[in-house]
Amino acid sequence: MAQAMAARIPQRSRRQAALGYLRSSQGGLFVLAVLVGVGSGLGAVAFRYLISTFTWLATGYSQFGQQGRVSSAHLSWLGAGFFVVIPVVGGLLYGPLIYRWAREARGHGVPEVMIAVADNGGRIRPQVSIVKALASALCIATGGSVGREGPIVQIGSAMASSLGQRVRMPEDRLRILVACGAAGGISATFNAPITGVFFGVEIILRAFSVEAMFPVMLSAMLADAVATPILGSGRFLSGFPAGISLHHPANYLLIAVLAVIAAFVGLGFKTVLYKIEDLGDTLWGKRPEWARPAVGGVLLGLILLAVPQLYGVGYPVMYKAIAGGYALWFLILLVAGKMIATSVSLGIGGSGGVFAPSLFLGVMSGTAYGVVVDHLFGAVAGPPALYAAVAMGAVFTSAARAPLTSLASVIEMTGDFTLTLPVMLAVAIATTISRGVSYGTIYTTKLLRRGTDLDKSTPWRALQDVKLADAMRPLPEPLAVEANGQPAAPGDEVATALPGPVTHERTPQALYATDSLSRALRQLILYGRDGLPVLSGDGARVEGWVTNASAMHAIARDLGAATAASTRAELEADLAAARQPTDAADAPNPLTGYRVIEVLVEDHSPAAGRALGAMAWPAGHIPVSVLHHRVLHAADPRLELAPGDRINLLVRHVDGDRSPAHDA
Repeated sequence: MAQAMAARIPQRSRRQAALGYLRSSQGGLFVLAVLVGVGSGLGAVAFRYLISTFTWLATGYSQFGQQGRVSSAHLSWLGAGFFVVIPVVGGLLYGPLIYRWAREARGHGVPEVMIAVADNGGRIRPQVSIVKALASALCIATGGSVGREGPIVQIGSAMASSLGQRVRMPEDRLRILVACGAAGGISATFNAPITGVFFGVEIILRAFSVEAMFPVMLSAMLADAVATPILGSGRFLSGFPAGISLHHPANYLLIAVLAVIAAFVGLGFKTVLYKIEDLGDTLWGKRPEWARPAVGGVLLGLILLAVPQLYGVGYPVMYKAIAGGYALWFLILLVAGKMIATSVSLGIGGSGGVFAPSLFLGVMSGTAYGVVVDHLFGAVAGPPALYAAVAMGAVFTSAARAPLTSLASVIEMTGDFTLTLPVMLAVAIATTISRGVSYGTIYTTKLLRRGTDLDKSTPWRALQDVKLADAMRPLPEPLAVEANGQPAAPGDEVATALPGPVTHERTPQALYATDSLSRALRQLILYGRDGLPVLSGDGARVEGWVTNASAMHAIARDLGAATAASTRAELEADLAAARQPTDAADAPNPLTGYRVIEVLVEDHSPAAGRALGAMAWPAGHIPVSVLHHRVLHAADPRLELAPGDRINLLVRHVDGDRSPAHDA
């Protein structure tokens, strides 16, 4: 048995070393980015096929709605009534699924990823990816007028977050990994790797950094490379004519006018979306949320019965509009109808994205504008398809305020680089109008309504980039931790008695030196009354000890003495929220092989009146903090001990060992 245990130790040692490499090195981040890229690419492919399969099961077609008021091939006896019945059936399926397993899978998904990155260190529950995939596929297949980009972003991000949490990635790297998952999902779904990179950095991370760019680019590239052999290498919006361009520089004035119109279309979409969501919340009240999609499905079904072209994502309808298949009045009807149908689909508790609906609105409004200018100015104005492409970028920019993502998406999905200049002009104008008219975007407004402002830089979020290594008090000598969870075996040492009785003993919860200070503060509230041990990035050594006081000192150093008072006030509010019941995001991480014991300095103790550094301690016993006159202090060797003080010691602990008894 001893030989078997000895054989297992090298294996554990190699595993521990591998996890440490993945957790703390730049190369490890690249390895995980590769895995995330491949996984999100395969996830995007699976999600596409899942939607097609569910759509065929419901309708008998792989895509539905563009044919008009045509009944399901499987349920032809329902006739046009199919459009009213199928959203109710879908709601009965995905409503309980979301309510029971992952309520954050409701809605368009991207805001949940943004808040996980901004305020939760990138942690997303693993089951979200599966629930989001099933719920969104069911919603789209049964008539939900939503897109698939939001679901694939949440699916890829949850997959990446689960992988990062598995290896205990520090928060700053975990956030980058989540952005990699989002970028990979967008890249594979739309065959648009540059768009994926900008989406991950501009919308999810909301900050450009050299450290983040390469992993995100790597994931986006690999995801597209994995998906292309299966989904095809052609441009995503294949229905757009190639080589469309402006015939005269004066036509940029027409582009500018269109940009203004498209900007207000995007803002209108955001406003309608949240107004209908508010109305739904008011009307539904406190009734069971799992039943809301089915009951609301009746209203969605009536909308689809009136305008069947609003069924599902709507790409075939977009192609038909570009080809001139709809009259001007019907294009305008589709703009208004899509706003309402998408808002109702999400307002009743459906699951899906808003990126594709934004493209739909852009195509319809741009094509309508193109028809008008063609009627006014003739062929010199250019084809309506040109204005449809430009409006796609402008509408999404206005709604999401992501100009780089919008520019890249139009160029990549149409495959036409001649559109670069007109789209740049349009997204610039749309961004300016959107910022001047509205504070929140279609993504951040959902968070603003919960009291979270991602656009406002707060000290609490700044602390996510401060490492715990800057806040801990280093131990005199690092303590080795073996891979089998036991401390390194000490040599032969003379036993020394403790200077008082042991009044408390516990297994400490460990943090890593690469963890952010925000995570450390949460863990200190939950587990660290007297502080917590800090491991090296690879988990092989105990390097230091952190307390609430040392964390606050690090905050003061980082933000400056002038802002320390206001920072404390803001932190108190955030820490009060952190005291609420926690979940797996702050799960315990016990440091096996060590214990923390509390020793009381009594009136007649030999320690009373002596400096902490002058004390002799038993082998393997290291002072880490002292409760001195009811105030927790770091283990300063100059601290003079007094009766009533409580000394916290980090102790090597092997099963069967006992601390040396107090010499009475």
